[in-house]
Amino acid sequence: MTRHSAAPRSNPVRPARSVRPDRPDRPDRPDRPDRPGAFSLWGDVAHPATLTVADLRQGWAQHRADVVFDCATDGPQHHSFTGPLLREVVAGTLPDFDPRRRKERSRFLLAVSGGDGHHAVLSWAEIDADFGDAPVLLATRMDDESLDAAGTQLVVPSDRCGARYVSAVTGIWIGSCRTP
Repeated sequence: MTRHSAAPRSNPVRPARSVRPDRPDRPDRPDRPDRPGAFSLWGDVAHPATLTVADLRQGWAQHRADVVFDCATDGPQHHSFTGPLLREVVAGTLPDFDPRRRKERSRFLLAVSGGDGHHAVLSWAEIDADFGDAPVLLATRMDDESLDAAGTQLVVPSDRCGARYVSAVTGIWIGSCRTP
C-alpha cells in the first residue's frame, strides 16, 4: 500500500565533486560521502549528487509501503517503510536519455550499493510509470523509526525475497546498458 503526500517538494539534488579525467562531462564515482547516512548518485547523468536521509525527507513526497519479504537468514520479515520514490529522486539528476523516448529510457540501469557491500541492480523500465511502474522507495523511515543515522534503504515492495533490499545505501550508479 502506498500513500501519497499532498504537497510537492523542491528538489535538493547537490552536485557531486568527482569528475572522470577522460570525460569531464561524465562524473566517475565520487568519493564516499563523509556525512553520516549520505550517499552519491552518479553515472550517465547531468547532475551527479550527494544526498542524505534528511534531504530525501525534505525534498520529495513521501510514500508508505507495508511489506513482507523472505530473508534467507531470518525468515519472513514484516516492515513498514516511508520515503520518496526512487524514480523521482533519480530523475533530479537528469539521466542521459530523452525522457520522451521510451526505448532510450528502457536501456538504463540503476546499480545500488550498500554499506555492507551488498549490491542490487534495477532497470529503469521497472520503475518507469510507462513500463513496470514499481513503487521502489529510498526509505527515510522503517517501522516509524528514522533512518538518519543508519542511512537510506532501498525498498522493492514487489519482491518476495529481500535480496534487493539494500541497507545503508552508499551509492546509486545510473547508466545505459551497453550492447555486447
